[in-house]
Amino acid sequence: MMKIKVGIVEDHQLFLKSLSLLLETLTPFVVVIEAANGKELIEKLSISTRVPDILLVDVNMPVMDGVETCQWMLDHFPAVKTVALTMNDDEHTIIRMFKAGCSAYLLKDMHPVELESALLEVQKSGFYVHQSISLDRNKFFRNNHFSIQVQITPKELQFLQYACSDRTYKQIASEMKVSERTVDGYRESLFGKLQVQSRVGLCLVAIKMQLVKNW
Repeated sequence: MMKIKVGIVEDHQLFLKSLSLLLETLTPFVVVIEAANGKELIEKLSISTRVPDILLVDVNMPVMDGVETCQWMLDHFPAVKTVALTMNDDEHTIIRMFKAGCSAYLLKDMHPVELESALLEVQKSGFYVHQSISLDRNKFFRNNHFSIQVQITPKELQFLQYACSDRTYKQIASEMKVSERTVDGYRESLFGKLQVQSRVGLCLVAIKMQLVKNW
């Protein structure tokens, strides 16, 4: 069986080496590149003959962080599926990583069994939805259009565009020149129409349905 080539970008060397050794024990994977930050990754890719299929990227790194690294990969190696590695499940951080082209985000304390399952899902479908995101996984992965027939109003589309940024709901209300209660109404309406229960889930569906611009 052809092994899935994996790269790791992580500034904590102990974690990097531990993760690399763990992945090597999992039959489907082979680690082909390791780097301490995005800049080092770029240098190594320039001389490597083995480009990874999946790249695990730490969110917080010196020199060149996870968002910059994923954006660079999207621009130069769009076929490589990038996956965010983080200890922080803050929704704004997750959204920023998805906007930079990530296919998934994984928490560093996840179980190895879930790690293997997640990477296989990324390789197969191009996305992995973490269990902390309240989203119908089967429906999300069914096809590339997330087959929901919904009617979304222009104001809801405008809200959705802002929701897929790092703005707070209060800032969104100010941008849209409406009350925070009205913004809450847009959010709850879209949660119902798109069948999600979190802001991250909302943004994932927006990406898949191509409802937002400038991703």
